Order: sequence, then C-alpha cells, then structure tokens
Amino acid sequence: MFNFEAVKEYIPYLLGGLGVTLVLALSASVLGSILGFIFALMLRSKRWYSKVVREIIDFFRGTPVIFQLAFFYLALPQIIPIFNPTSWFAAIFIFTINSGSYMAEIIRAGIDNISKGQIEAAYSLGVSKKDVILYLILPQALRNILPALMNEFITLIKETSVVSTVGLADLMRRQQLIYTSTYRYFEPLLIVGIIYYIVNKVLSNFGKRLERKLNHARS
Repeated sequence: MFNFEAVKEYIPYLLGGLGVTLVLALSASVLGSILGFIFALMLRSKRWYSKVVREIIDFFRGTPVIFQLAFFYLALPQIIPIFNPTSWFAAIFIFTINSGSYMAEIIRAGIDNISKGQIEAAYSLGVSKKDVILYLILPQALRNILPALMNEFITLIKETSVVSTVGLADLMRRQQLIYTSTYRYFEPLLIVGIIYYIVNKVLSNFGKRLERKLNHARS
C-alpha cells in the first residue's frame, strides 16, 4: 500500500542526490565536449594518432558504461595497487571519455558543415591554423551542435545513475539507502522517477526552443 508519509522526510535528502547527478552530468558534458572537439580534430588528421583515437572511440562506444566504470574503479586497483581513484574522479573521468567519444562524431559533422571556402580564404589571408580553429571553426561548430550538446547532457543525467554501483551518493544511491532505512521501495523509487522526468522534460523543452531559435537565426 502506498505510504507517502513513510518517506516524506527523505525528500530533501533525495534532492541533494539530484545536485550530485547534475554536477556530475554537467562536468562530464563540458569536459566531454572539449575532449570531443580534440578527438574530432585528431580524426580529421591523416597522422598515425587518428587511428589511436578511432580505437579509443570505438572501445568506449562499444562497451557498456557500467563496465567502463567498474573496470576503472574496481578492477584496475587490483593490478595497480598504487592506483586508488575516488568515486568522484572515476565517475567524471569515465563519463568524460564516454561523452567525448560520442561527441567527437557529432562535432566532426558540425565541422564538416562549415564552408570549406571560409577556411581556405582564411589560410590564403595568412591566418594561422590555431586562429582558424579558435575563431572560425570552433564558434561555427558550436552553433551547429548546440542542440546535440543539450541532448547529450540529458543522456548523461540518465546514464550517470550507474555511479551508485561505486558508492557515489546520487539519486539512485540515495534511493537505495532510504530503502535500507525504511524498507519502502516503491515510494522513494517513484519520487526518483518523477524527479528524473521533470528535470529531463524541462531540459528537453529548453533544447527544443534553443534549436528553433538557431534555425530561425539561420533562415
């Protein structure tokens, strides 16, 4: 039988877990976008490291994130005793690379949509490669991929729920701790589901409005 009173006092505790989830997702989204941009530039190169980056991307896109997190946080310390990452470091590190691996392809597509004539004209005027990247490619690529960045942020909010497996006190972890204290599973889990839904609904609507404004600005 539904008993809201049994878990009402734990709502502020759950909302604290939402803060953990948002900080983790935002950190991984920002750092992952930066890494994705670096990966995208490296993939466009014909040098040897482009193949290395391709293998890294294929690995992180081809394995479950919970495996990556468990391997980095639990398995590696067994064979490297001096390696003892914190839950926060492990989560941000893995989700940054995971997000960067997905963002690399999105950013590369955004770069490909930039007119090659602009880039060639900049080089013909003597603009350095660094300035071309910083002042020509990067701003236009960011404008092209902003909706995709918002979608990636929403995806990260949902995917980061697996950090409960390494003891990070996010929403799902706190829901589990409430269950051990109250032996009520339905109510805290329902509240967590509602919180996830509301947050992602708000972000999704914001992303759609942003995309409409960008499309209107281009037309």
